[in-house]
Amino acid sequence: MSGQLQPNQALTIRQIAGILDVSAMPVREALKRLTTEGALTIKTNRRIIVPTLVPAQLAELIELRVELETYAAKRALPYIDEARITELKQLNDKQNAAFEKRDFQGIILGNQMFHRTLYTAHPYAVSMPMIERVWLQIGPLHRLSLAKLPDHYTHDRHCDIIQSLIQHNPFGLKSAIEADIRESMGFLAESDLLSTYNDNLPLPKPGYVKSLKQS
Repeated sequence: MSGQLQPNQALTIRQIAGILDVSAMPVREALKRLTTEGALTIKTNRRIIVPTLVPAQLAELIELRVELETYAAKRALPYIDEARITELKQLNDKQNAAFEKRDFQGIILGNQMFHRTLYTAHPYAVSMPMIERVWLQIGPLHRLSLAKLPDHYTHDRHCDIIQSLIQHNPFGLKSAIEADIRESMGFLAESDLLSTYNDNLPLPKPGYVKSLKQS
């Protein structure tokens, strides 16, 4: 989910167990779930492969993100209080700091925590497992999206989201979340960028976040 694994990367159960420092049994159980959810594929030779998405698959996953996450945000809005807004601001600041440090995991995990904290304001956030399933399938492409982010994500949508929450503006909230999703990753499905993935993709340079426009 956090982009640690790369598209088409091959692994074995023994390798994964070694990485996690656990026995093979819990790894096998986790793999069953991950293959069911489309995050991994197990080949006949027992090699575990991180799937490579084609543009049509990614486009559908982006649309699912938009539908599920705007719905989850709308449901959460009545439960947003000052404490939750303060927490969201702190999480956004933490993610911005990760950008400055060029901390890949900090950027991705910070973004997921920001969105999860918003959606789970609703006491019965039943859509959250579905959202996380989509995140799992998109996860391996995070490095590629971050490499191209400065060309497509030029407006601080997290600030727009927070402002809409403060104003209790459901229409602004929906618009900000949809823009956040499409501008941060949707562009990957509209070109041949998926074929350009490699291990040496750069992260945005320090100062990128400060250059973002705000409403």
